[in-house]
Amino acid sequence: MENILLTINILLAIILVLLVLMQKSEGGALGIGVSQESYMFSKSAGNFLTKMTALVAALFIMCSLGLTILSNKQLEPEKSLIDTIDQNKDQDAPKIPQSN
Repeated sequence: MENILLTINILLAIILVLLVLMQKSEGGALGIGVSQESYMFSKSAGNFLTKMTALVAALFIMCSLGLTILSNKQLEPEKSLIDTIDQNKDQDAPKIPQSN
């Protein structure tokens, strides 16, 4: 199950990156330099990409949380050093010789 969720998580991450890169820039220094008139997507396509990005991001977060929950269930609780010493205390103690 964990491998399936991990594969889905990787695919969602790739799709999320592609969706973010496909959206039009809102200005700033990272824009490609394409004018708004020659841009191939209309405003409705921008809204669709925004909604798809939000949906894929939500799925990515849920998948990541599912992976975290699955991995926590597989971990065994660790014993503390004091518990280990208390268990080995009786075994490691030297035997007192009995006098005849």
